[in-house]
Amino acid sequence: MKFRHEYKHCINMSDYYMITSKLKHIARLDTNAGGSGEYRIRSLYFDNYNDKILNEKVLGINNRDKFRIRYYNDETHFIKLEKKSKINGLCLKLSATITAEECEKILTGDIDFLRQSPKGLFNEFYVKMKDQLLKPRTIVDYTREAYIYEPGNVRITFDKKIRTGIKATDFLNQDVVTTGIIDNSMMVLEVKFDEFLPAVIQDCIQTNTRRAQSVSKYALCRMYG
Repeated sequence: MKFRHEYKHCINMSDYYMITSKLKHIARLDTNAGGSGEYRIRSLYFDNYNDKILNEKVLGINNRDKFRIRYYNDETHFIKLEKKSKINGLCLKLSATITAEECEKILTGDIDFLRQSPKGLFNEFYVKMKDQLLKPRTIVDYTREAYIYEPGNVRITFDKKIRTGIKATDFLNQDVVTTGIIDNSMMVLEVKFDEFLPAVIQDCIQTNTRRAQSVSKYALCRMYG
């Protein structure tokens, strides 16, 4: 397990072009990207009837967790259950593969298989679902452009065309209706790194008018709907 630093910014198209014009010369595109240099992500987030996860995010609670299920490029043969934790300002992500059939069971409330699984993350998810009454809350869709800079293990991502399923939770249905939450000229820039952020990357992502802020695509989508 390794905790990482994570900075987030809301940026516009002008910021994007300025940053990427420099970034392309020093960093490589994520290998998950296709010919377009981008890939699609769909996530299903979990929360309880009292919006515990959403409220902890909005209030800036120091130690918090959230669970989601995620797949890429509409390909449901590879799905991940993820737990993302934030502790003392640092982030940790744990993940385990999950099948489409297991996802369907979760959506219908048939979760005993989580308790019986040899995967520790499944067991923890089962306990949290029972203890905190977590349920599927909303789908979050977006397109991601990602860059890797090896020194410092830096990952820079631009999340675009963010859409919400509002109350829809039909995670595996490619035809589920989603709604854009922000203008397509706006996107979320995320910068993740280990112990240090190299100066060359700091210079690349400097936008002068943009400051790191607590941005959550889940919170944006939930507050929209």
